[in-house]
Amino acid sequence: MPDFSPIYAVIALLPLDCMQVHFMQRAVLALLLLVPMTSVLGVEAITFRMAFLSDAIGHSALTGVALGLLFDINPRLSMPLFGVLMGMTIMAVRRKSRLSADTVIGIVFSAAIAFGLAVVSRFSGMARDMQQFLYGDILTISEGEIAFLVLLFPAMLLFQITGYNRLLSIALNPVTAKAQGVRTAFWQYCFVSMLALVVAFSVRAVGILLVTALLIVPAATARNLAGTAGGMFWWAIFVGLTSALTGITLSAQESLSTAAGATIILVACVWFAVSFLYAGLRCGRRPV
Repeated sequence: MPDFSPIYAVIALLPLDCMQVHFMQRAVLALLLLVPMTSVLGVEAITFRMAFLSDAIGHSALTGVALGLLFDINPRLSMPLFGVLMGMTIMAVRRKSRLSADTVIGIVFSAAIAFGLAVVSRFSGMARDMQQFLYGDILTISEGEIAFLVLLFPAMLLFQITGYNRLLSIALNPVTAKAQGVRTAFWQYCFVSMLALVVAFSVRAVGILLVTALLIVPAATARNLAGTAGGMFWWAIFVGLTSALTGITLSAQESLSTAAGATIILVACVWFAVSFLYAGLRCGRRPV
């Protein structure tokens, strides 16, 4: 297990009382690793018109957790595994059918959620264990999960460096991309797998109910603020990180004492409201 003590010591230098507590230092480190990944994938989900896919994978975490509890498997393991399976199933059906992407996602998504709810309703005691995943709690993240994020971060960076142009080409026209030698199936499956893994850890931060917001809200805000495609990524990361750090700090204040995940999303939504007004003024018309 890596020793994160030097990083915790740096976080403790922040002039905030709440940052002197060890679980807050762990949560901040986890957010610093996780949020850039959710922000980048959120931009791509919007650019590639796959926001509904991220929503489907996020909510399928419910079924992954239910299966883990049912078969006595750690839900923190069953959730990402089921998310990857869910993403690959959606992609496989989409590639082999003539149905639109939204229709395929809607069908697979509905089946997964219905199965998860059926399992939870069959075992009444399971509902209590599900709550921590429904609402999320970044303050309880473990050292082992942070170590996995440390491994996932460079993998995500390498994937973006090697795959972004190919994924963009596939999003614009998969037939043309294939004719140019792009291995469309390989990159599409890689994208949904990476998205599923990041979404699974996002559930630990903000819960199943808000996981899509963590991906989409910073990306949508970036679209309002950025002037270029590359600028969208930097704005999304900036908005995501400031929302996460501000949200977790506010939630720790005695005057608020709110859930960290919900507070993070509320701050991100304030960012979006500001960006919406700015975009309206920039276009020289009143926002509607």
